[in-house]
Amino acid sequence: MHIPDAFIPMGQALIYWVIALVFIALALRWARRSMGEEKIPLVAVLAAGIFAIQALNIPIPWGTSGHMVGAALAAIVLGSPFAGVFVLTLVLLVQGVIFGDGGITVMGANIVNMGVVGGFVGYYGYAAVKGVIGNAYAAAFIAGWASLFISAILCAVELAIAGTFPLELGLTFMGTYHAVIGLIEGGITAVALYLIASARPDILEHPMGVSA
Repeated sequence: MHIPDAFIPMGQALIYWVIALVFIALALRWARRSMGEEKIPLVAVLAAGIFAIQALNIPIPWGTSGHMVGAALAAIVLGSPFAGVFVLTLVLLVQGVIFGDGGITVMGANIVNMGVVGGFVGYYGYAAVKGVIGNAYAAAFIAGWASLFISAILCAVELAIAGTFPLELGLTFMGTYHAVIGLIEGGITAVALYLIASARPDILEHPMGVSA
């Protein structure tokens, strides 16, 4: 899902950067207010784990690449959609600047897609589904799947607006690949939440990771 440089015109890329910077500023405010010293190791572990799962890339025709994201997990465990933005921004910066995975000029779009959309859909999707069905782990699975799928659809729309790929083909291939990959994303989100809740429930921001 990482968009490379030159896939989006500079004018459009700047718009995504502006949007990303607004959310990054809000995420930094969240970090200053909510992330005490006891949470720093957890953030580091989440960032390292997300970096690892994103390294498994599948090339997608008429798209970019297919992989897991992890923003939903970070948002649920840390108790805020801005946690997803914060952790994914750190991961994407390291990937783009050091490893060349994802472009620099289009990093704003990548942060919006994976951090902002992934974090917000994951967090509020989890809260909504958990409120309806009452099962935290099923809710985490659905939220993880939805966060990945919707992020991929948005990426396809952005590339269509940029004129890089036709909308129909982009939606078909990005959507299909990530609908399948999302099953793994949802499973990892649910299992990771279960393991954390079983071993260290005290580090969850809210009971089962999010308030009702």
